[in-house]
Amino acid sequence: MGNIKKNDKVKVISGKEKGRQGKILKVLGEKDAALVERLNLVKRHTKAGRAGQQGGIVEKEAPIKLSKLMLVCPKCSKPTRTGSRVLDDGKRVRYCKKCSEQLES
Repeated sequence: MGNIKKNDKVKVISGKEKGRQGKILKVLGEKDAALVERLNLVKRHTKAGRAGQQGGIVEKEAPIKLSKLMLVCPKCSKPTRTGSRVLDDGKRVRYCKKCSEQLES
């Protein structure tokens, strides 16, 4: 779970959404899954709420298992595995295994 975080760009590597890319909206650690923007959409029937919220059929993202997602490196734009390094100041950062570029500053 440590290699994918919120706002990362990911590529789906298996399943019905295979090959599509999107941004992580939320990581669900207890389910070992993540919500990806505009991917794995499901329709939910909702009741009208109290504050004037309208009822009807709503499309929303369903979780995708983290094992089906691969991080896309912002530098080389390729799906990649990640490693971790410890900087001189003791901070741990992720890096791209393909181009060895640091992923966060």
